[in-house]
Amino acid sequence: MYLPLEIENYLLDHIDPPDDLLIRLERETNLKVMNPRMLSGPIQGGLLAMLVKMIAPATVLEIGTYTGYSAICMARALPVGGKLITIERDDELESLIRKYISWAGLEAVIDLRIGRAQSVIARLKGFFNLVFIDGDKREYVEYYNRVFNLVPSGGWILADNTLWDGKVTDPRSASDHQTAGVMKFNDMVAADARVEKVILPVRDGLTIIRKK
Repeated sequence: MYLPLEIENYLLDHIDPPDDLLIRLERETNLKVMNPRMLSGPIQGGLLAMLVKMIAPATVLEIGTYTGYSAICMARALPVGGKLITIERDDELESLIRKYISWAGLEAVIDLRIGRAQSVIARLKGFFNLVFIDGDKREYVEYYNRVFNLVPSGGWILADNTLWDGKVTDPRSASDHQTAGVMKFNDMVAADARVEKVILPVRDGLTIIRKK
C-alpha cells in the first residue's frame, strides 16, 4: 500500500523538508539497521508532528521507537512542558536512539524505555493524551487493551501500518501472524463503540482513534 514512487516524490516536493538531523538519521538507519522501511520518514513524520500540534497533548506514549525518527518529530511538536515516553524492545538500537535524541536537544522531553512494551506499560503512571502504536503487529490488540484506560476521554490513539501493504484485504494472508494481528486489531477497533475512528491511506495506513 505504499505510494507509487512518482507520487511519493511529488509529495516530498510539496511539503516541508526534513532538517539535516532527520536526514542524517534516515541515512544512518538505511546504512546500519535492518528493515529501514520501518522508519517513519518525512511524510509520516510531518503528519505526526502536525497532529501533535493540533492535539497539543501534555503527554505522549509511543510503542515502538525503532531508531527514533517519529519520536523526535512528535517531541519537537509538543507544547512547552510536554513529555514523550517511547518504548523500544530492541536494546541494540538504544545507543543510536539516544545519540539522536541528544543531538536533537530533546533529552529532557523524550524518555526512552527499553524493554517489552507490555511490561513497561504495566508500570506507567498517569494518563496520556496521545498514544502512538507502532510495535509488533502481532501484539496490537494487547497494546490497545493495555493503553485504553491510560487515555482520558477525548484522548487519541494512533496506530501505524493498519493497511499492512494491502495484505489486510487478502484472506490468504491471514495465515501470516503479523497480518493476522493487524486484521484482528482493525476488526476490534471497527467494532469498538467507545471510540471514533478513521483510517488514512498514508504510507502503510494510519488509524486515528478518538476516545469518547
